[in-house]
Amino acid sequence: MSRLFSTRPGDDGLPGPERRLAVLTLVLGTLITVVDVTMINVALPSIARDLAISEARAVWVVTSFQLVCGASLLVCAALSELLSRHRLYILGLLLFSAASLGAALSSQLEALLLFRALQGLGAAATLSIGPSLYRQVFPSRLLGAAMGFSAMVVAVGYASGPALGGLVLAIADWPWLFALNVPLGLIAAAVAWRALPAEPRRQGGFDLAGALLSAAMLVGFFLAMDALGHGDAWGLALLALSLACGGGFLVRQRRARHPLLPLGLFREPRFALGIQAQGLTFIAQGLVFVALSFYYQKELGYSPLQTAWLFTPWPLTIMLTAPLAGRLADRFNPALLASTGLGLLMGGLAALALLGPEASLADSLWRMALCGLGFGLFQAPNNRELMSSVPRARSANASGVMSTTRTLGQSLGVAVVGLVLATGWLASVQTTLWLGCLACLLALLASLRRLPLSGTARREAHRRSLAE
Repeated sequence: MSRLFSTRPGDDGLPGPERRLAVLTLVLGTLITVVDVTMINVALPSIARDLAISEARAVWVVTSFQLVCGASLLVCAALSELLSRHRLYILGLLLFSAASLGAALSSQLEALLLFRALQGLGAAATLSIGPSLYRQVFPSRLLGAAMGFSAMVVAVGYASGPALGGLVLAIADWPWLFALNVPLGLIAAAVAWRALPAEPRRQGGFDLAGALLSAAMLVGFFLAMDALGHGDAWGLALLALSLACGGGFLVRQRRARHPLLPLGLFREPRFALGIQAQGLTFIAQGLVFVALSFYYQKELGYSPLQTAWLFTPWPLTIMLTAPLAGRLADRFNPALLASTGLGLLMGGLAALALLGPEASLADSLWRMALCGLGFGLFQAPNNRELMSSVPRARSANASGVMSTTRTLGQSLGVAVVGLVLATGWLASVQTTLWLGCLACLLALLASLRRLPLSGTARREAHRRSLAE
């Protein structure tokens, strides 16, 4: 850990001692948003009971957050150029805190959904630029270690959220789940005001038409995936609308003076291939997490509590693996490390798909741990490769693309499981695990294609550092 705050002559980013406060606000900002998502899932039955609504309507407490957050990531990343990243990050934390207070005080579903949507917007403001802030805070030589630390923080949030939610509900009512965010968010905003580096704002206009098309495209996509996941045919119409808006968005980005998403990012092959690998990997993760929930409970007969424990090796292994993988990515070819991780993840998914009806808890646990090992070895090096492959001036845009791709991938994976279960045109839930393996294989092929490109980039960066 101390290596992250070391200083060498010629380092870019913040001086070592100043990084500590900056990292504190980044950690708090990430944790309150990630923990919030997983924590509220546990509270849905309590919310449904207290508000006298059906459990199906209570699900919108989660859906409204995810819908607004996912649809706002690209827009927030573009806004950060006009406002500056540290201002947008602070505004996001303040909005998230205020909306959390509103959610805690809500006594009607409509009010709760409104504040959850505002929470999603605040979360998008912080999550969309998170990776770019790590690049701004840390020197290039430590970028992999910083990405590994970030991945570890996210894994901690996902692993601890359900347990923390259950603990709070054991001693208090569900509004306290939202109230906890308020002091933490305000502390993070105060630290961010002092610690995050200031930067000049871009002069010029904002691509409002592109923002509207982007939001319509993403909202349509998420709603379509939800509808298809439930076997509703009207999801196809929503998907067509989303694709039409996407086409309009691309046309607009080619013509806009200040595009919401500079398409030149994808002309960098290392970035384009890394995004492909990331999207396919998160499709596999979203697909597998939902499929295994059904498989463990419906086919293997485990209780919901046992099922929750069976998932824990995945994030726990990421917590252990990601920091090491990040440090290794600063020394070796990150594309090679990411490809190795994808191979391990694919092997773990295949092992899960081969689980038989007589499988023991131990049989499942080591397979989930292998998947977490592979995912942790992939994520931090891949994020480092993505961020280092674009100019610093485009870091915020790249960060927004990364966050959006992750969200789209997970949504598509969930929808695939729902479609399989709704139509019954495949043999069993286990078949979806093989689809996850296929997604990992495609991700691995994309990752392998960038190996020589990444190696060349590392050698050039080494030569430049020696020349300086």
